[in-house]
Amino acid sequence: MTSLMRVRRLGEHARVGFVELFFDLVFVFAITQVSHLLLAHLTPMGALEAAILLAAVWWVWIDTSWITNWLDPERGPVRLMLFALMAAGLIMSTSLPEAFADKGLVFACAFASIQAGRSLFTLWAVRRSAVQKANFQRISAWALLGAVFWIGGGLAEGQTRLLIWLVALSLEFTAPAVGYVVPWLGRSATTDWDVEGAHLAERVGLFIIICLGESIIITGATFAELAWTPPVVAAFVSALITAIAMWWLFFNEAHEAASETFSQAADPGAIARRAYTYCPIIVVAGIVVTAVGDELALGHPMGSTAIAIAAVLIGGPLLFLLGTSLSILAVWGKTAWPRVWGMAALGLAALASPLLTPLALTMTSTAILVLTAIWESVAGRGRKA
Repeated sequence: MTSLMRVRRLGEHARVGFVELFFDLVFVFAITQVSHLLLAHLTPMGALEAAILLAAVWWVWIDTSWITNWLDPERGPVRLMLFALMAAGLIMSTSLPEAFADKGLVFACAFASIQAGRSLFTLWAVRRSAVQKANFQRISAWALLGAVFWIGGGLAEGQTRLLIWLVALSLEFTAPAVGYVVPWLGRSATTDWDVEGAHLAERVGLFIIICLGESIIITGATFAELAWTPPVVAAFVSALITAIAMWWLFFNEAHEAASETFSQAADPGAIARRAYTYCPIIVVAGIVVTAVGDELALGHPMGSTAIAIAAVLIGGPLLFLLGTSLSILAVWGKTAWPRVWGMAALGLAALASPLLTPLALTMTSTAILVLTAIWESVAGRGRKA
């Protein structure tokens, strides 16, 4: 049988295929579902539940992106595997709003089947590679262990379900950090992961585009249904500028330069694990929370700002700057000071939120993001000069 692994060509990076982009469409729906869930349950418990489900969606997507970094999606069996994951992912996405209610078991079974099924398929696909075979034996063991907890949580109810799923999610987060260590099988070394950095960077960038697109969809749909009064129009413009500023901050020269850093790194797998497995989930959370805040500001631009509304209006941009700052630190080991000061400014805005209307607060957070992007761009040109 022809190998299902990607063929690495010197001087070229693996391009993102159309089937990978097609696979990503499922996650447009998933991210929208999580946003609506948070909007409908804007409480500490609702935020925790939304965070658990968003993290689960992220792990399904990023783990699949790692797989297509190794396997060639142009090969028939790999393509069929992605289609099967899409079907299970759509079931998972439709169950998200009621994952902590009547559809918990549906969500859990869909999630577990994706994680375990994909790992076992890859174990079969790489069986001729001794290193990758051992790697996916460990990954499959962790996936099967996680499936027990996800399905167990789906069978439970109430707070018990939440606690079991927190354990399951902790396994997802812990596994890569400890090299998928398994008794008698040892642990995987990041030097053996043979990651193609430019491809993974492009995949993560595409997911961020999905999230930004979802925020624009929510903003546009909400704006279309409202009377276009001056405060509503101002809130709409602020939301659009926020999305542009986030794009600017993420897709700057540093994002492009990361690929070069990968190609020269002695251990690209370790950088990929930090910068493209863990850090982006904070960025994604920031975009989702910001989208919720934009919708609330559009619906109620004037009047006093409730604590929950202030939390999302400031928390979204704050999470975004935190996630991107950690990504820069993970790749280059340097502190992105404009973003750090941007976070500090958002903290001051949060303190002033009781004195501001939702419109004033969202415009303030937007201005901070724009000024941060401008500062960083000017500072970057200064270093080049």
